[in-house]
Amino acid sequence: MSEFVGRSEELQTIDDIWVSNKPALMILYGRRRIGKTRLLSYWLQNHSQGQGLYWMAEATAAFDQLSSFAQAMSAYETPDIEIPPDLAYPNWQYALQRAATLAKEQRMALFIDEVTYLMDVNPDFVPVLQKAWDHHLSKSNIMLALCGSQMGMIQKHLLAYDAPLFGRATVQMNLQPLRYFTTREFFPHYTPVERMIIYSIWGGVPAYWERLNTDLSISDNLKNLLKPSNTWMLDEAKLLLQDFMNDPHNYVGIMRAIAHGAQTYGEISLRTGLSTGHTSRYLSLLRDTGFVARRLPVTETSPDSRRGRYFMTDAYLRFHYRFLSQYQSQLALGHQAQLLSTIEKDLPDFIRHNTWPELCQEWLLSASAHDELPLRVLEVGGEWKRKFLIDVAGINQGDKCLVLGACHWADTPPDLQLLRDLLEAMKNVAPKEDGWTVYYLCFASSRWAADAPAQASKLVQEKSKRQPWQTAGVRLVHLEEMDDDFIRWYAEE
Repeated sequence: MSEFVGRSEELQTIDDIWVSNKPALMILYGRRRIGKTRLLSYWLQNHSQGQGLYWMAEATAAFDQLSSFAQAMSAYETPDIEIPPDLAYPNWQYALQRAATLAKEQRMALFIDEVTYLMDVNPDFVPVLQKAWDHHLSKSNIMLALCGSQMGMIQKHLLAYDAPLFGRATVQMNLQPLRYFTTREFFPHYTPVERMIIYSIWGGVPAYWERLNTDLSISDNLKNLLKPSNTWMLDEAKLLLQDFMNDPHNYVGIMRAIAHGAQTYGEISLRTGLSTGHTSRYLSLLRDTGFVARRLPVTETSPDSRRGRYFMTDAYLRFHYRFLSQYQSQLALGHQAQLLSTIEKDLPDFIRHNTWPELCQEWLLSASAHDELPLRVLEVGGEWKRKFLIDVAGINQGDKCLVLGACHWADTPPDLQLLRDLLEAMKNVAPKEDGWTVYYLCFASSRWAADAPAQASKLVQEKSKRQPWQTAGVRLVHLEEMDDDFIRWYAEE
């Protein structure tokens, strides 16, 4: 297993709760493989001074779950005494009271992982836990963490307004994928471009990163991971979806459509053959999973705007439904050549329209937060209408500031046509009222020519004459520079 990378903020949050010496309830959730178990177990091993118990529920009978918990509790309480294999607690009320009793004697961390398995076979578990918390656990010195991957159940039974435990959690932690900059520590021998390719295929999921052999090229890793004897990349999408739906066929069709570029109701309905009504219902559930999001242009102020578009937010699922899903039959027979050729040909364009703009948007928000741009923006995303798309846009309505960016991802060196197109698109975005200030950014995967910044400034000045807005300038950014910026900003934080 690799060294623990990232999650410093999450570890600090758990530390702060622990040292407070107050009863605390933490709810930790997130998609499968995101690192919830690793986070909890790492903290226990390195921060709890032996005062913690980690227990994972299994998808088994209620009696077996209770018996397993009883034996884990007994082993924690009396580590030097052999535990009888038939030891069991009479019920969960007794088990939780026992935990409260132990936590009165000294500070105790109790981490219950895959708590949704308990909910599946014992619907009364959460109400029993609520009563135990109110009457016993909240009066002890316990730090109790409930952890799960089935986000729908977590939201409904633990976080919703009408859930028994609503309002009792000290912290609710929705564990997100690791950010791009952590790839530098995890894959120090890969170039920034190679790490961007990894991030575009496997996202920020550390469990996926650990499957890569860093002595091999990314292409060779893909070959190994797509062999018939190694099916996890094909099975993974199915496992992720089974937490939310029993019959995923239409949902898969919608995600495949979005992964291939369909982003509006009409486009998705046309590609899937579903009515707009069915499309709306399926998209609503997919948004609940967190795998799909509806986004608006940054200049749009109405949440009900018809300019909304749908995007796949999970990098791995996006890659899977763009490339892998349609080749599953061939891969099962060991025929990789056609798929690998398609990936090699189309991956740059896939990165250009997905991961690269997302990273550039993240850079813009971070650069603004660290006061490294002449304008400060509060919202960042994209900007579009029917006839144009701007990859990166940031806005501050109060200060009338607008930042527009264009992205170049290719083996060919970038040129200023990228900026010319952006300046032309500005005519469609220009605010109607006076007093706005605009700044331009151009992002490239490779370095710009030495004279490009001066030429860019001259071009912006020429194109901005006699316009109703002021221009704050232009900046050309390349991936290696962004890579260093993220590490520097992370160190400052």
